Amino acid sequence: MVKKTAAHAAAQPSAQASRAAARARKSEATRGTSAHHGIDAQVVLVLQGGGALGAYQAGVFEALHDAGIEPDWVIGTSIGAINGAIIAGNRPEDRMSRLRAFWDRVTWTGSQAPNWLSACAPACAALGLPAYLATAWAAWIPGYEQWLRNLSIMSQGLPAFFTPRTDAWLALHAPVGIERAAFYHTEPLRETLASLIDFDYLNRKETRLTVGTVNVGSGHMRYFTNRDAPLDVGHVMASAAFPPGFPSVRIDGEAYWDGGIYSNTPLEAVLDDRPRHSSVIFTVQLWPAHGDEPASIQQAMSRQRDIQYSSRAESHLERQRQIHRLRHVIRELGKHLPDDQRDAAAVKELLNWGCGTTMQVIELDAPNFGRDDMHKDIDFSKDGIRRRWEAGYADAQRMIERAPWREEPDPMEGIAIHRSDPDAA
Repeated sequence: MVKKTAAHAAAQPSAQASRAAARARKSEATRGTSAHHGIDAQVVLVLQGGGALGAYQAGVFEALHDAGIEPDWVIGTSIGAINGAIIAGNRPEDRMSRLRAFWDRVTWTGSQAPNWLSACAPACAALGLPAYLATAWAAWIPGYEQWLRNLSIMSQGLPAFFTPRTDAWLALHAPVGIERAAFYHTEPLRETLASLIDFDYLNRKETRLTVGTVNVGSGHMRYFTNRDAPLDVGHVMASAAFPPGFPSVRIDGEAYWDGGIYSNTPLEAVLDDRPRHSSVIFTVQLWPAHGDEPASIQQAMSRQRDIQYSSRAESHLERQRQIHRLRHVIRELGKHLPDDQRDAAAVKELLNWGCGTTMQVIELDAPNFGRDDMHKDIDFSKDGIRRRWEAGYADAQRMIERAPWREEPDPMEGIAIHRSDPDAA
């Protein structure tokens, strides 16, 4: 983990220069395309939930966009659904400006926390205590600026995203109904999304969008997609309705919450989709499954959240690899059957479970930064968003240069997994 953090820190100074150079090399007439990069399959972008960590996803998309790789299908949960809806819900030439506008609007603009030493030194002097105690106190409370920032966001909200419901803290047991049973109002988010997403364009299905939700009553995961029915701002809001912070959203009379509380990694919805298409799948992971052993209570709480919201992505992927192998095995078995048996109705039905599609899974893992804590997903500070955006851009740019999708997977597997960190387990 330390090695990865250091690598990203070293890459930061050149990130803006890299983006500027990429934009300088391209124009509408000369920009690359997916085919130019050796991609002759469906391009899918899979986006996890993770609040402010979603700035990493924006950086990943910017690198893909600069390379001329536009997704055919975007599937996301929570902040991934928001980013995904802005991408799929705008023409390619408008996507980056709209995505950047969203992140600019939700950036925390509160004043910087006061310098702790400046605040403590006069108190020490007034009490007749040596000034070095101020330094000791500051060291004893590490991350105090982050703590004050988080407190500001939680108590005041973000004007373009959510605002506090002041009465919620006073009546936790009041039967206010599921659409008000939350600590924050999300009408600001509704207005923000409505101004940045062209739902008429989205529902023309130029790019497929799928958002993950969980039905509050049944507890079942449900994916809404514009392939099946028109989507509106309510579907995106439902996918981002993380309780008890944000209120539930009703769709066709049913109450829905953020799909991340059930499954935060919607990759399985792509691999289970029918009819199947060979795909290059960029899956962007915001929560590290692997991490260092915590040494404090705060680190333990942070590590617990990483494990919880990484949502068993690796085990899901391994299960999908086994299933896809079986699909290929069924297809190969069918080739060895005599024609008269293969044409039998019952056998045809069984053989329909087989397929010959290839799935290239490109896994991009957001790094942990040295100042991250258990509240990193509400770090909407300008610096926090910039660091994650630049890290996503740099990681995706390196992956595009590697172009691992050019390598053919084992024909009996049909699925290959490529990770952004070669040293990842």
